[in-house]
Amino acid sequence: MNAGAPWSSPAEVERALLEQNYLPEAGLSLAIYLASRLGKPLLVEGEPGCGKTEIAKALAAATGAELLRLQCFEGLDARSALYDWDYPRQLLAIRLHERSESVEKVEREIFSERYLLKRPLLRALDGDGRHRPVLLIDEIDRADEEFEGLLLELLSDFQVTVPELGTIRARQIPLVVITSNRTRDLSDALKRRCLYAYLEYPDLEKEAAILEHRVPGLGAGFAREIAAFVQRVRREPELAKRPGVAETLDWAAALLALDRSSLDPETIAATLGFLVKDADDLRALRERPPTVA
Repeated sequence: MNAGAPWSSPAEVERALLEQNYLPEAGLSLAIYLASRLGKPLLVEGEPGCGKTEIAKALAAATGAELLRLQCFEGLDARSALYDWDYPRQLLAIRLHERSESVEKVEREIFSERYLLKRPLLRALDGDGRHRPVLLIDEIDRADEEFEGLLLELLSDFQVTVPELGTIRARQIPLVVITSNRTRDLSDALKRRCLYAYLEYPDLEKEAAILEHRVPGLGAGFAREIAAFVQRVRREPELAKRPGVAETLDWAAALLALDRSSLDPETIAATLGFLVKDADDLRALRERPPTVA
């Protein structure tokens, strides 16, 4: 197996992400570089909407690699994440060969890779050996603790054991990004296998720069005005869900589509639902709106 880091320094990682309109923190570029260089998964935690998922998308685009995404959910198991058998085709093969072939031969045939349905985790190991895939395990905190145990072999040795076939090892170590919104604590065993990064909400300057990069035509002045308003919204003490960068981008795109070039109370009231996506929060902000300037 080969880790095959595509970058020679954290600065190169930063430049590659900037080319994809992703503005990384300095610490994040370093973590990505080391994860790539050492062949370790990168666990990224932070508030929802802060750009964790976009990291993997930007890395895949920057390297020209295939992005394999596993969206986690409660009850996720090996059949959804690793592999399953193509039972209808296996049954058809049994019917076609049961009279002309021995039981042992039919068994070997139907439990071959030909009938194996590869899910994202197994596909990440089964690359062509030349292109290093990017594996995104998204929102792992939504999955059960049992699923974390399922991941340990893959994240430690980049191999998976299929009882009928044996051990399948990675041809080339994928670049693995694991995201978590911290809705529950992850196991120490999982954390030990990963490098770690935490994404904060961006400050005013950073959020304005993100808006300029991701919403063409917005303009520096309007981007800063939007970012400043969002920063004030986040400081409201009673909010159940503070808007992330994803919501800021949604709101900015909506304002641009409405041909707005500055904020005013009427526009804010009409479009606030693009920024604040919780009914109680929206009601509270409309009753006591933050100041525009």
